[in-house]
Amino acid sequence: MDVLLGIVGSDESMKALRATIERTKEVDDDLTIAVVEKPEAKRTPEEMAHQARELVRSADLDAEIRTLEGDPGSTLVEEAERGDFDQLVIGGGTESPMGKIRIGPITEFVLLNATTTVKLIR
Repeated sequence: MDVLLGIVGSDESMKALRATIERTKEVDDDLTIAVVEKPEAKRTPEEMAHQARELVRSADLDAEIRTLEGDPGSTLVEEAERGDFDQLVIGGGTESPMGKIRIGPITEFVLLNATTTVKLIR
């Protein structure tokens, strides 16, 4: 399966990165990691790309890492469609005090607009 993982500088993205790398090792998917900028994020795109390279290298995987520019949600949706990926993986969603999932605007946009299958890791 050709998998596109979209990451921004959030803790949720780091969790999705680790989980997707682990899954890729188990099932031998083809992984492409797309780093997009989210100005209010904890980490810069450069930091995320560096951490992605380190985790991929330590897992002994062969994955392409791309840095994309533009609106994060629409850029990820367009990249998934243009690259003919089987699955778009994103991190996101926190639990509210009532136990319901809360999703941010990027996650919501991707879930509502992607024609590619989306896997949400939370």
